[in-house]
Amino acid sequence: MSDDIRLAIIVNPALPIGLVANTVGAVCVGLGARMPVLGATQLADRQARRIDVSANRPVPVLQADGETIRAIMLKALPAADERAVVPFPAFARSLHVFADYGISMPARDLAEEEVDGLGLAGPTKWIRSLTGSLKLLR
Repeated sequence: MSDDIRLAIIVNPALPIGLVANTVGAVCVGLGARMPVLGATQLADRQARRIDVSANRPVPVLQADGETIRAIMLKALPAADERAVVPFPAFARSLHVFADYGISMPARDLAEEEVDGLGLAGPTKWIRSLTGSLKLLR
């Protein structure tokens, strides 16, 4: 895997703040699981207290409405070989057991689903081509 890995999290700013936080957190877990190189490191302070690193590169959180997020996701998915594409479809919020999510996914069409958030990791040029016009979440 290349050292040229850039991240972007996109979330719908119309969501209540708690759901924004939950969406960003869940997407980040997915990105880290897909690409451990993003932070699977430990550091120690001078007292030898070890900590797990949260991320080893910037994690910009951008904003877009649900339709824009879905369009970016659909554009990104075909290129997801050594890249990560982690969507947070709105229907997932009502499922509290991961097995239920896995069971329901084959009956869904992501092109028709509302998408509350999206995490992307991959080459800088690819990330910029997908997110270059988006603003930071404020």
